[in-house]
Amino acid sequence: LVLGTVQGLTEFLPVSSSGHLILVPHIFGWPDQGLAFDAVIHVGTLAALLAYFRRELLGLVSGRVSRRLALILLAATVPAGLVGLLAEKWIEAHLRWPVVVAGSTAFWGVVMWVADRRAVEAGEGAGERLERVTWRQGLTVGCAQAVALLPGTSRSGITITAGLMGG
Repeated sequence: LVLGTVQGLTEFLPVSSSGHLILVPHIFGWPDQGLAFDAVIHVGTLAALLAYFRRELLGLVSGRVSRRLALILLAATVPAGLVGLLAEKWIEAHLRWPVVVAGSTAFWGVVMWVADRRAVEAGEGAGERLERVTWRQGLTVGCAQAVALLPGTSRSGITITAGLMGG
């Protein structure tokens, strides 16, 4: 119940929900629940996202959104998928330590702050229209998602940062 609440509160903010799922048990002296539990609890988040964004997702499938953009989005999922498949056990064995999570959270918080300041100083508004996203921008965001497999690295935060840094 506690970890489900933590997941629900942190998943949609640019903070690492996975990192918080590691830090909260550590703070309370509970055993680490493991990567499998974290993955299952993220499935609940995925179900909520699929329900909420069903119209947009249907637009991708039905062709209301450009085929090029749909292909870029699909390609952007590949880096994180590959890294997750290839490094899952290593990540679980070596990177779920609270000190790594806390350090990663702090580091990426500073990087997000710098990216945000640079975007404001450059006078950027809401950014380019989604249909103008280039292959390079899409793949950059996809690679950023792969970095987000490091516990303590926010997936939404790092993709926002990659988007800001990439224009």
